[in-house]
Amino acid sequence: MSATEVTSSRISYESFAIKPPEHPTYDLKGIIKLALEEDAGDRGDVTCLATIPFDMEVEAYFLAKEDGIIAGIALAEMIFHEVDPSLKVEWSKNDGDFVHKGLQFGRVHGRAHNIVVAERVVLNFMQRMSGTATLTKAMANAAYPAYMLETRKTAPGLRLVDKWAVLIGGGRNHRMGLFDMVMIKDNHISAAGGVADALKAVDLYLEQNNLQMEVEVETRTLEEVEEVLHYSSQTKTSLTRIMLDNMVVPLPNGDVDISMLKEAVQLINGRYETEASSNVTLDTVHKIGQSGVTYISSGSLTHSVKALDISLKIDTELALKVGRRTGRA
Repeated sequence: MSATEVTSSRISYESFAIKPPEHPTYDLKGIIKLALEEDAGDRGDVTCLATIPFDMEVEAYFLAKEDGIIAGIALAEMIFHEVDPSLKVEWSKNDGDFVHKGLQFGRVHGRAHNIVVAERVVLNFMQRMSGTATLTKAMANAAYPAYMLETRKTAPGLRLVDKWAVLIGGGRNHRMGLFDMVMIKDNHISAAGGVADALKAVDLYLEQNNLQMEVEVETRTLEEVEEVLHYSSQTKTSLTRIMLDNMVVPLPNGDVDISMLKEAVQLINGRYETEASSNVTLDTVHKIGQSGVTYISSGSLTHSVKALDISLKIDTELALKVGRRTGRA
């Protein structure tokens, strides 16, 4: 195992195997403090105070209870540091590595009281992130040569954490929020009076405010694609990507028809990046990826993630015995 002693007052992102995405105002340390505070309330861990001698030192082990991609190791170190900077953490795996059911992949040594206080917060983050990373890995592999993106359909307050998990799983990040990319969607188009009018308004806004950023426009029909292409052929535009929404048509047998999507990609002919959206599942993503689109986006990577089952146990021998009895180790 490679050892990491969590002793510095601030863990540099440079030391992380996979760095979190950037956000100008997001306070990751603040999110960790909030998670710990909601658990501790105004009394702290009354069960630990009652049952664990304050100065007792132990070792606890991370155990994977199912196969998957591990994520949240770097975040776990930050949490342990917040609770007790003297805790020592060791890992045999890095963020993004595969773990199999029954594998001990990490160890934390120090005061038992503080390990148990940190346990649930660490696991809540790691299990959610690992579930996202596991699904992302499967979908990104199937989507090749297209790149897999998530959306803004993330848990409130956990935007950066959810998107970090997608990176760990081998996906790419879509826009972080409303501030870092112009994304003209159906409601903007309706309010602006049409797709060309919406694009024209965006180009004017960016020019007037001396802003340079990526611009994506949503299209729902081939006619809208043609309208976008006509506008961009007549006018200098900041447009960089065209979303092809609901052009993957589900069929009664569970398959999908991508003929409309392929026609749209051919119309665009490489002039702009393309993004397929809607009706994207693990079963359909491979076929969509063969259409020629640049990106495939799916909210399911973060909005309905199934957590990966992980535990942190002091008595690992008993935990493995119980896990084998219940089929979870």
